Amino acid sequence: MADIYDIIFAGGGAAACVTAGRLAAADPSLKILVVEAGPHTRELDHHIQPGRFFNNLLIQREVFSFHFGKGGKGTGERTHLVPSGRAVGGGSAINFAMYMRPAASDYDDWETVHGNKGWSSKELIPLLKKAETYQPVADAPTHGYSGPLKISFAQDNYNVGEELINIATAFEKDHGGTTDLNDFTEESLNKYIDIKTGRRSDTAHHYIYNPDHKNLTVLTRQKVTRVIFEGKKAIGVEYIDDVVGRSKGVTEKIVAKASRLVVLSAGAFGSPSILERSGIGAADVLKKNGVQQLVDLPGVGENYMDHNVIFPPYNASEDAETMDLAFRGSAAETEPFAQQWIKEGKGFLANNGIDGAIKLRPSAAELKTMSPDFDERWKSYYEHRPDKPVMLMATMAAYVGLNPDVPRAKYFSIAYFSAHPASVGHVHITSGTDSYSPLDFGPGFLENPADVAILRWAYKRARELARRMKYYRGELVVGHPQFSKNSAAVTGNEIEDDKAIDEYHRQTVETTWHSIGTCAMKPREKGGVVDSKLNVYGVTNLKIADCSITPGNVAANTYSTAIAIGEKAAVIIAEEIGIEGVNTGP
Repeated sequence: MADIYDIIFAGGGAAACVTAGRLAAADPSLKILVVEAGPHTRELDHHIQPGRFFNNLLIQREVFSFHFGKGGKGTGERTHLVPSGRAVGGGSAINFAMYMRPAASDYDDWETVHGNKGWSSKELIPLLKKAETYQPVADAPTHGYSGPLKISFAQDNYNVGEELINIATAFEKDHGGTTDLNDFTEESLNKYIDIKTGRRSDTAHHYIYNPDHKNLTVLTRQKVTRVIFEGKKAIGVEYIDDVVGRSKGVTEKIVAKASRLVVLSAGAFGSPSILERSGIGAADVLKKNGVQQLVDLPGVGENYMDHNVIFPPYNASEDAETMDLAFRGSAAETEPFAQQWIKEGKGFLANNGIDGAIKLRPSAAELKTMSPDFDERWKSYYEHRPDKPVMLMATMAAYVGLNPDVPRAKYFSIAYFSAHPASVGHVHITSGTDSYSPLDFGPGFLENPADVAILRWAYKRARELARRMKYYRGELVVGHPQFSKNSAAVTGNEIEDDKAIDEYHRQTVETTWHSIGTCAMKPREKGGVVDSKLNVYGVTNLKIADCSITPGNVAANTYSTAIAIGEKAAVIIAEEIGIEGVNTGP
């Protein structure tokens, strides 16, 4: 007989931990189940030590799912590898630990443009304040001081980031400096790191593990395959042993029943896949995969969004403070860093190497250089929303490329990504029964020429700043555009060759690990999958609470948005089932 719970979460990512933890704390009589395909992350060094994030990617631990997407004309039809979090806490357990909030108008658009009442910045900012304890200063009006997640600048910053800000402040005459890039102003870098302990602030430890809710069960290494329905009412989930499934063994289908609600929280890849295997999606996709249709919902798996990131590397002087050894050193070389973290909560492993950041909009003169490709996007999206940055830039105190021929040395990178790419993609299943079948995934990177124009402008700005930094010792050529021998532009000269820069971006741009949007919170007739109460259209007792609901992109790393969604989902669910104590703010 199937186990019965009040609420079942299909997926245990960042948002799921927030929502489940809030509900479990508010009503100890609730019986909640979280079913997560990945492993637990409790007290594991490679999760709680922030400086391990890059090493996790190099080792390719089981805490990632890797999705291969077919690029289009924007990136020369090359294959793109897009990782996503696959562990309790999801991306919050393995991300860069960057604390970056969107522009307030990004959230306002969710309400005014996409018709989601209650999802504006007026409602979401108090929820973000509720989630955090902001450690840098004691009286910032847009920050919170009693939440579970600790926010800081970390104890050990690196001089590369400080130098970027100094140079940018002097060079960008029409832009000011700030100590708070996240105050929801147009000129507003912190980290999800506790300054006192050096620990990562992830949602698993701070909403699920540390409270130790007796009424909340977390099943790990169990993969949800589909939702179980009676008619069009969700009554549970079917799941299988992920260890057996990933090894291509014969899996047993297990059912867990939900008496009140099923919530999908499997992310931008997992949530649409579960819907399609459950018979909810576009008729042609379901028919192709032998799935009987329950609800015709063509928006499922569409509207895939990400950011387009580049990490151009530069040679650094010996006095530059970098994390190259922490990122690429052997176990013996990094052991002193681990001991310092254990004893003091400080050092390389208590930081992420990202200490300086810039949000930029092009000047009138720069807009002319981006014409005509960027004209329509500027006029329709940015011109009258002054708080929206067009590009975000940050220092990384290390070389983070994957070229094995790059020698051990000191480097820094100036990363940049477009804040709201116009290009979108899709994610669909290729099998109605095999949940491990590769997805039909097209990320859509650089399909819109406006996105190429933004990156071209960003590369030039980043290089101009890098060359003025006192730690700069030349470009690391393998990480920059390959200019023609006959061109006047070669790496090291001031003259730039736009065609070479565009080709560089088409050949090197990749995911920013910010996959969102594939179950969009929009009107059904406009490709929406859920309404403003997170209900999946056409069925009952089924909601989605993760970044797949994002209707439009956000000018920030997406962890803060996952937190906002998780907190908002807890408020919505609590109101609907009659639970008190889940507040709308701090």
